[in-house]
Amino acid sequence: MAKKTKTALKELVDALEHHVKTLEDPKSNRGKKDRATAKVRSAAIHYSSVLHSRTGSASPFIDIPDPGLDETTVASLQAEKAALEANRAAKKAPKDS
Repeated sequence: MAKKTKTALKELVDALEHHVKTLEDPKSNRGKKDRATAKVRSAAIHYSSVLHSRTGSASPFIDIPDPGLDETTVASLQAEKAALEANRAAKKAPKDS
């Protein structure tokens, strides 16, 4: 897998382009579509990982909800994320001694 951000980006774009072709192809079966989707997810995770390791930035995909999730689950996950971020910020804050 790529260790450079531009290479990881290219892999993500390639996966997305393949995904579109696969989903739009009427001859594609469910398995092929699922593999293309998995490849996009894997490439997105890898891109986020490389981006974080190279620049320290957060994932650009973190706030994109899964369309298969209901609103209650999304709200719960967002609240959990906010709590984790607050906890992380509290740990990083300088302590007065």
